[in-house]
Amino acid sequence: MALGQDLNSEVRKILRERWTTREGRVVPDPEDLKLGNDAVLLDGTVLYADLGGSTDLVDKYEPSFAAEVYKCFLICAARIIRAQGGEITAYDGDRIMAVFIGDSKNSDAARTALKINYSVREIINPAIRSQYPNRIYTVKHIVGIDTSNLFVARVGVRGDNDLVWVGKAANYAAKLSDGSGAPSKITEDVYNRLNDSSKYGPNRQNMWTLSFAPELSYKAIYTSNWQWPV
Repeated sequence: MALGQDLNSEVRKILRERWTTREGRVVPDPEDLKLGNDAVLLDGTVLYADLGGSTDLVDKYEPSFAAEVYKCFLICAARIIRAQGGEITAYDGDRIMAVFIGDSKNSDAARTALKINYSVREIINPAIRSQYPNRIYTVKHIVGIDTSNLFVARVGVRGDNDLVWVGKAANYAAKLSDGSGAPSKITEDVYNRLNDSSKYGPNRQNMWTLSFAPELSYKAIYTSNWQWPV
């Protein structure tokens, strides 16, 4: 009964308490926010990189091999994200979330997706084939990206808490990375803000193709199979 009373009190306090908000210029750490109704407002671009087929991976292969695949994918994605100026905000099993801010945030995030695609095709899969020549396995992945205003708050309990990212970009990017198809997916809002170097390849070929996302109620998005060397 005591726990129920405590939870009732906490929920009512959250719903009753006024929010304190401020504009953010950097991606916050959990310690930058209070556990109460305190939030940072950011104009950010969110990227989710998701390892595809992880259920089959853990069902059909030994745990050590699955862990090696997870580690290879996540370390490549993380290193590329940081090299492109993104801030890693969460690891969630077989995927990673990052936030980009600043004037070139959309182009930086899109370039990150193309570089992750390169790392999967030209680094990870060749290395797996070399180490395990008799094993038939190919890493697949999807990167989803969107941009919007973000409402960032601290959630959890003392000693065990993290940030929650509320906004269209966080939701849409996550949904795009959960889908199927091309390895790189960006929303129309991101595409319209790309600089030319992140939009066009050699001979001014557009690296992005207009498509429609069933996971976003068939909203217009842009996809790419291109890769960018790292």
